[in-house]
Amino acid sequence: MECTQSKNLKLCTCTYEPCERKGKCCECILYHRRQGELPGCFFNKEYEKTYDRSIANFLRMHKK
Repeated sequence: MECTQSKNLKLCTCTYEPCERKGKCCECILYHRRQGELPGCFFNKEYEKTYDRSIANFLRMHKK
């Protein structure tokens, strides 16, 4: 499958700038899955900027 990184970058909401996986969604998801986390794009703006990618933080966001 061909990567559409340039298209993905336009939609990417992750603000972690030194990330080498930006726009490479399959790599990003795999990385965070291995860490027991979720990618930044799963979070709203307020929660994403904390860089807490934990599932617990994701659930807190949805309890608001």
